[in-house]
Amino acid sequence: MANKAVVGLGFGDEGKGLFTDYLCSQSEKPLVVRFSGGQQAGHTVVRNGIRHVFSNFGAGTLQGAPSYFSRFCTIDPIGIVNELAVLLDKGVKPLLFIDASCPVTTPYDVHFNQNNNKHGSCGVGVGDTINREEHYYSLTFADLFYPWVLKTKLNLIAKFYYGFTDVALDDFLQCCDIITNSIYIKKTHSFPEHNYSDFIFEGSQGLLLDKNYGFFPHVTRSNTGPQNVLSLLGHQDLEVYLITRAYQTRHGDGPLSNESLPHNIGKNPDETNVTNQYQGPLRYALLDVSLLEYAINKDDYLRTAENKALVITCLDQIKNEYRFSYQNAIVYCKNETEFINRIATILNIKTVYLSASEDAKNMRLFL
Repeated sequence: MANKAVVGLGFGDEGKGLFTDYLCSQSEKPLVVRFSGGQQAGHTVVRNGIRHVFSNFGAGTLQGAPSYFSRFCTIDPIGIVNELAVLLDKGVKPLLFIDASCPVTTPYDVHFNQNNNKHGSCGVGVGDTINREEHYYSLTFADLFYPWVLKTKLNLIAKFYYGFTDVALDDFLQCCDIITNSIYIKKTHSFPEHNYSDFIFEGSQGLLLDKNYGFFPHVTRSNTGPQNVLSLLGHQDLEVYLITRAYQTRHGDGPLSNESLPHNIGKNPDETNVTNQYQGPLRYALLDVSLLEYAINKDDYLRTAENKALVITCLDQIKNEYRFSYQNAIVYCKNETEFINRIATILNIKTVYLSASEDAKNMRLFL
């Protein structure tokens, strides 16, 4: 059995879903484990003519891989039911295990988030769900199976949010009922370890949005590195795949190095994260390899781990733009090969995968 973690090196949107799908394609019987974040993920996968953006299911679903949302993830009943309907309509029958202790996002959390969005949140209530849990107004997946407990806790959560009375709960309660009776969704009280050839740990946001490594207050309320993975495994036998685009992006407020520099980075017409009322447009900049180095060195495990690889995606968007910054200087490269070699050398990573497509079938091993 192999344990493989897909970790974003940037501010998210690096291609974690793409590489999770690729790893599942190379595995006999994988289980995809979400180990951070929640429903704010938007992981695009293209497989056999189907294109899907995964938020509430693992990005290996089109490969037939079951998903497991661990205790470190929030869940959104309305989002799960809506996405399940979309998948079934596409002819995909997923299997989702949800840890009984996963915090549940309620309409109150979403309403508060969308009306108090100060730092570039995507507006789906993940951070506010975690904040509420930390204040002991808890609602977990296990609670959904007890109707009186669910309604009582919802009444108390309304008081936590200053007694909201204008938040509709009908859709939420209906979705909770659908989930607790669904053949596609299973409650679990432990890590579903049996009968899998590989555990593929799928990260949420990148390391530069980690609550400890990022630039507060423009961070997520999660550990986006391997810390949660190691806790779930109970050991350090882990392969780590560090994902970055060939350039930088950031969706939402917060600092982005190199943003003032001119560039010729192309725009993907099928980009998943587009302009929205909560985060604004997706921002672009030249790749800053110093920040990638910072992210790796900030993490105690990644800094010394030997079994790690680099994955560079979206290479098709930087034609005639083979340059990056390092230590406040622009590094110019003659071609793609030099561009990749110099980045890998700086980061001291010997294995590199490349992608210039949304389809993981086009993933290639470079080094």
